[in-house]
Amino acid sequence: MNVCMLAYSYYETDNRIRRYAESLRDRGDTVDVIALKRKGESDFDVVGGVNVYRIQERVLNEKKSITYLFRVMKFLVRSTLVLTRRHKELPYDAVHVHSPPDFEVFAALFIKCLGTRVILDIHDIVPEFYAAKFGATNDSLVFRCLVWVERLSILFSDHVIISNHLWYERLISRSVTPDKCTVLLNYPDNALFYSRGQKLNGAGEFKIIYPGTLNWHQGVDIAVKAFSRVADQIPNARFYIYGDGPQRPFLAKLISELGLGDKVFLKGLKSLDEIARIMADADLGVVPKRNDAFGGDAFSTKTFEFMALGVPIVLSRTRIDAYYFNDSVVKFFDPENTDDLASSFLELANNEKRRKGLIENASNFITEFRWDRKRTDYWAILERLVGKNVSHNAR
Repeated sequence: MNVCMLAYSYYETDNRIRRYAESLRDRGDTVDVIALKRKGESDFDVVGGVNVYRIQERVLNEKKSITYLFRVMKFLVRSTLVLTRRHKELPYDAVHVHSPPDFEVFAALFIKCLGTRVILDIHDIVPEFYAAKFGATNDSLVFRCLVWVERLSILFSDHVIISNHLWYERLISRSVTPDKCTVLLNYPDNALFYSRGQKLNGAGEFKIIYPGTLNWHQGVDIAVKAFSRVADQIPNARFYIYGDGPQRPFLAKLISELGLGDKVFLKGLKSLDEIARIMADADLGVVPKRNDAFGGDAFSTKTFEFMALGVPIVLSRTRIDAYYFNDSVVKFFDPENTDDLASSFLELANNEKRRKGLIENASNFITEFRWDRKRTDYWAILERLVGKNVSHNAR
């Protein structure tokens, strides 16, 4: 089977896209990826047996909606041309389009007319994503227009994959029928995310880590403020923030204003292989999302990944996280409550027994949510759409 992954994203750092691509590679399929490019990267590489075409540079600094729209529309035009040209050279059986934006599916307009099947994978639902990113309300004209675009994108697609059950419920209430969609969570790739058996609270630093995008809804500023309140009470604690996004300048300024330059460190984006090793070395992971209309329902891949790595987690009690988890597997704090998060940092830094309990319970919990157990669900979707049953001789 020949499959193309199409994503307005960086392939090397996007766990969800890489999981799909590498699982197809493992069973002998040919996989192309059309994606974004970071400065200094080549236009084409073979990454772990996957052909990666990088067609447009992006800086994660969009503060105005018009800037974001211009960039995604430019990517839509370019990806349409590249996808069509590649299809002529080696026809695709299926194109798997990763949203946002959902209207990127229309890059496959020409090749769909030739029989190629199209999957729309909704990582983030666009109307709520836009509202959170640019401050729009749910009753605004632009929000209603985005819901209309969402419906058209789903109508154009042959099947829809949705990244969590709350968004599944929302989408079937407004844009899609249950028979046309499947929920596939952001399962961790157990080839990368597994326990290294690191020592807890050993000599040296007590490492707290946040890995991910630096958007407002992620609440990283809340974690920085909380850490500042207990930094003196945990002298060996250090907070490492890995990622990039629009909030980076604000976070750098906040760290400086709070006098945390020697204890809180802003690092850049890392590949999945690198970030897995970095996260495994943490004593504590933090996922401090806001419980707004978007962040409250957005399932974070980081939570499962920390669990698989054997790292205890402090987690904002958002709607989505309360849906999947309980206090036996994560340490919850009240969303946007800086004092509560500070107390959670202090409690876990000083209570090794509690950390070990969270690790043990989470390790048992995560065994049911591993990608090697769930990838056949994805294969089944493709085979049903394409009508081919390729043997699964995984490496």
